Amino acid sequence: MIEVKNLCKHYGDKKAVNNISFEVKDGEILGFLGPNGAGKSTTMNMITGYISSTSGEAIINGVDIMENPKKAKSFIGYLPEIPPIYVDMTVKGYLNFVYDLKKCKLPRSKHIKDVCDLVKITDVEDRIIKHLSKGYRQRVGLAQALIGNPPVLILDEPTVGLDPKQIIEIRSLIKRLGKNHTVILSSHILSEIQAVCDRIVIINKGTLVADGTADELANNMSGDHKMIAQIEGPRKDVYKAVRNLPDVVSVVADMERGENVFDYEIETKPGTDVRKALNKLIRERGWDLLMLQPNILTLEDVFLKIITGEHEMKQALSEEQKKNIATAVDIHDKVDAAAGDLREVLEGIEAKKKAEAAAAEEENASEEETAEADEVSETEETSEAETDAEENKGDEE
Repeated sequence: MIEVKNLCKHYGDKKAVNNISFEVKDGEILGFLGPNGAGKSTTMNMITGYISSTSGEAIINGVDIMENPKKAKSFIGYLPEIPPIYVDMTVKGYLNFVYDLKKCKLPRSKHIKDVCDLVKITDVEDRIIKHLSKGYRQRVGLAQALIGNPPVLILDEPTVGLDPKQIIEIRSLIKRLGKNHTVILSSHILSEIQAVCDRIVIINKGTLVADGTADELANNMSGDHKMIAQIEGPRKDVYKAVRNLPDVVSVVADMERGENVFDYEIETKPGTDVRKALNKLIRERGWDLLMLQPNILTLEDVFLKIITGEHEMKQALSEEQKKNIATAVDIHDKVDAAAGDLREVLEGIEAKKKAEAAAAEEENASEEETAEADEVSETEETSEAETDAEENKGDEE
């Protein structure tokens, strides 16, 4: 277990780390996030005993890193952002050197072989480190952190310089290591943190600003409690039925996806879940639920909101306008209902116009047929008259 209590680091008047406190439980993988200059590396260096703190405590497996650094450090495997490797040594020679440096008691050959197999560097163990690619050097750095099988692993940007395949392999390795080790993982790749870590701590300007799982942080940041449901059914009926569900605050249906298919943006009261009630309603009415998607922020959204201070501004604004929410919701619903009625009126007018146009076209066609018939009749009468005149003239002659 790792306990950080009121940890501070000052450089003159500048507070690089200001009163940070958090815990990492046994077998937990903690993601450590923050923008450049936030104090991440300083905090990790204090936890490992690489630099001293101005005040506060960093306790590793019950041992204070400042009071008993030698024992506390024996519990830690540390991979800094720039791996601490000697590039003129071979991989195997370097790992043997680290083995001696850590005074490891495990069987030397087997342990080093197991570590090399684990991080997949067995095929380069006899090569000189300076001839290796950046990705392989990163793996060697990770291997040195694993020498001695320490219960605590602190990894600063462990996948820097790796190709996509290697990144996936290292992520899987860290996930496996989390079953038997306590891990702090720092990375600028937010998808990596979300995929690997059980919990996330975010610091900004030397201060801890968020602590929780990715879902918890997203739910706390998202103040609107909305979800999108794509439902096939009569728009007006669907709107009214969904709006009347308990705990539903408002419904907006302004995106048509097909015939009788609309996206409904449903806002609910904080802390409520209407998904089961919504599903039951749709089944009973014989409609079809084509999609249901919660409006949850991504970790990138959460991170940006926190470090830009947008979250605090939103909370302050919500408090300031708390009394107006009910009125605003009522107006919103009335406007949406009026829009629905107007849409139906417009659709009726359009249908009437089409029917009138079709009737007019049919009437014109009928008139044209009558005119053609009259013309044919007149032609026939003229022809008969000419024939009679000719016959009469012949008789006279």
